[in-house]
Amino acid sequence: MWRKILTFSVMAVLASAIFAAPVTIQFWHAMGGTDRIQLLQNLANEFMQQNPDIKVDVQYTGSYTDTMTKMIAAVRAGNPPDLVMIYDIGTQMMIDSGVIIPIQNMIDKDPSFDINTLVSASRSYYTVGGKLYSLPFNSSNPVIFYNKTLFEKAGLDPNNPPTTFEEFVADAQKLTVKDANGNTIQYGFTFGSGEPLSWFFEQLMAVQNALLLNNNNGRDGRATKAVFANEAGLRIFNFFNDMIQNGSAINAGPGWDNARQIFISQRAAMLITSTSDVNMMVKAAQSGNFSLGVMFLPHPSGIPYGGVIVGGASLWMINTNNTQREEATWKFLKFLESTDAQIEWSTGTGYFPVNKNSIIKLMYQGYYAKNPPYLVTVLQLLMSNVTPATSGGVTGAFPQIRTAVDNAFGKMFTKAMTPQQALQWAQDQANQAIANYNSLY
Repeated sequence: MWRKILTFSVMAVLASAIFAAPVTIQFWHAMGGTDRIQLLQNLANEFMQQNPDIKVDVQYTGSYTDTMTKMIAAVRAGNPPDLVMIYDIGTQMMIDSGVIIPIQNMIDKDPSFDINTLVSASRSYYTVGGKLYSLPFNSSNPVIFYNKTLFEKAGLDPNNPPTTFEEFVADAQKLTVKDANGNTIQYGFTFGSGEPLSWFFEQLMAVQNALLLNNNNGRDGRATKAVFANEAGLRIFNFFNDMIQNGSAINAGPGWDNARQIFISQRAAMLITSTSDVNMMVKAAQSGNFSLGVMFLPHPSGIPYGGVIVGGASLWMINTNNTQREEATWKFLKFLESTDAQIEWSTGTGYFPVNKNSIIKLMYQGYYAKNPPYLVTVLQLLMSNVTPATSGGVTGAFPQIRTAVDNAFGKMFTKAMTPQQALQWAQDQANQAIANYNSLY
């Protein structure tokens, strides 16, 4: 009798385990575009096939700003996502929010995850106070795409692009073409203003190994002041201003799209944009019948090269107070960071892999040999020195700082301020924003 009862009980437990509903986790992301949305869904589908006890609800929640706003609202409503994509400059805000599970906590209790597989430059941005708070995922940095065909027409060596500010400005002038009436029909250089331009400023500071914020960019303690109104910052303001004023560069206006289109239509020979645009640029060159080149960001002559800062976004675990969901989320997160998943993501988007093994595997497979533009985007990051400057600044006031820097460029371009005045004005605005933010925490 007891044997039958015991057998029945065991079978009931097994049946319960077999037919139990899978754990459902929510993953919110900010990757717009049909291809990227579908690629993330494909990755989730692969994971769910391997883990039928876990269901991943993948949701596109708008831009980085929209996603941050919706995440805050969901936390307040008591229904937060389990995993959320937050842009780089949201790092301090997420740390201060008190709603996250630092990734370091998960790593410390899971010896199966090797933190050393992460590209050092990617990992360093999201490490604050010696603790890794989130995992890099869609990582990027800026590069210069250039039209080799137009370089040849201008008598420039397409295989020897400019490496310094001085060479870049000189080449931009040689690549500028006017019609018989003096109208510019081809610019040497184009860029987008707004957040792109502010980001480029940060990157070109890092190229000079110069800090944006005090306390070693906010990494040796909370940042209390901006420190970019110096010789390094002035070199950058003059670099852009010289080309705007001599007519060799065109400010394409806010955002990324206009500058991309000016370059793709061959109305500009050089474009500064994100490495994540590499797929788009390769296809554009093929359809536009021109040869595409990719170069590292230029640096001022005589200034030692520092490196670039990881841009894009990372993945953050939200504290849902549900152990099952947290464990499922961690398992999914490890899958997204795995060698093969990172290869699928990188080759499908243009973002570089954050897993070293992915880069090695792609190299052995001959991928980079067949696709040189992709190799340049990866090399620029791998050749960057890991310093407080190249690790990037950390402050919750970053969105306001970027707005101030962009507005300062605008005041300079319209000659309302000199480069020195505009730079100082931006730093003053940044200091006020930092003080306002720090007063809340």
